[in-house]
Amino acid sequence: MRCVALPPPVLRGKVSLEEAVMRRRSIRKYSARPLSIEEISQILWAAYGISDPMEGRHTAPSAGALYPIRIYLVLGEGPLEPGIYKYKPHRHELCLIKRGDPREELYEASLEQEWILDAPAVLVIAADFTVTTSVYGNRGIRYVWMEFGHVSENVYLQAAAMGLGTVAVGAFADEEVKRILGIEEEVGYLMPLGHPL
Repeated sequence: MRCVALPPPVLRGKVSLEEAVMRRRSIRKYSARPLSIEEISQILWAAYGISDPMEGRHTAPSAGALYPIRIYLVLGEGPLEPGIYKYKPHRHELCLIKRGDPREELYEASLEQEWILDAPAVLVIAADFTVTTSVYGNRGIRYVWMEFGHVSENVYLQAAAMGLGTVAVGAFADEEVKRILGIEEEVGYLMPLGHPL
């Protein structure tokens, strides 16, 4: 598995939280302009990066600090070769797990929502529910779904602050998406990412 170290995240932005909240929108039309490695790095860090290296805390809250979320990046066009990458938050790096651009397949598996096909990248937010249910039992299922929401809102707000666009996609064929990505975790969201038209 080939891994690429990401640039460090910017920790002091030019847009206030209040402005980002005001600007947050679901964007479904993207230009062909690819994301830069710096943009990818910032979005991934905001989604689920490490905000407290001493205690291993992430940017999104997690019941019992168990962190069951797994972030994948589907890259069609951009600074890295097309493929499916897994984000490793503790090392802030992307690891290539599958070569090739699967956006056409993801588009078909997500009821032909064209924003999946048109965006240069798609963030896939997945989770290993057993990480949380092994501690909290069935209640842990609810906690993981809450965490999906925390992560997706971080992505929305960071994208808004950077002038990027995204939309949370929840309509897709679960098993087909897992097959395309070659993963076992349950998928909560697909979030296309790009520069708005």
